[in-house]
Amino acid sequence: MSLWPWFLASYLVGAIPTSWLTVKLVRGEDLRTLGSGNLGATNLYRVLGLRYAVPVGVFDLLKGTIPVALFGPRAGDGPFVPLLLGLTAVAGHVFSVFVGFRGGKGVATGAGVVLGLTPWAFLAAFVVWLLVVKATGYVSLASVVGALILPAAVWLLHPERRDLVGPLLALAIVIVVLHRANLLRLRAGTEPRFGRRGPARGDAP
Repeated sequence: MSLWPWFLASYLVGAIPTSWLTVKLVRGEDLRTLGSGNLGATNLYRVLGLRYAVPVGVFDLLKGTIPVALFGPRAGDGPFVPLLLGLTAVAGHVFSVFVGFRGGKGVATGAGVVLGLTPWAFLAAFVVWLLVVKATGYVSLASVVGALILPAAVWLLHPERRDLVGPLLALAIVIVVLHRANLLRLRAGTEPRFGRRGPARGDAP
């Protein structure tokens, strides 16, 4: 069977604009015009609070895990097929066809890909993410740091999957690039901290 239907399915799963749909259903508004304008769980938190942001964040994570864990084994035997399907879901999240090819930063969906492929490395990165958020209050900084430690975590905790170090390093670089505006605000001291709701201009993962 051709791989293209699996790639299309992965993209469409990733492209589900969860945060946008939530705000549209709850408030009848477009999340792209609220807060940072980003379609991620952190911006949703600023607009609607944790009650909605937590389940949306979990769903965004599962958008990366489903292609890896469910589609991958059915799509083919290639060792990189699950990873490529997962990355396609990340692309769907960042460039969603349903909302004018705008989306989130891909952190949660990318984390779901890592969870499906290398769960111990995911756990290590998640702990680092939590610690950075607690210490600094900056979700963007935590997302960048968590992404950057992933290749080393895979190398140390999953020696059988060291073939993934290169692709995950490339994914980490993409996440850093997508957070470049956040990094500039961090340098300028204008990046909003987690826990601050309202029309902040910070971006979410």
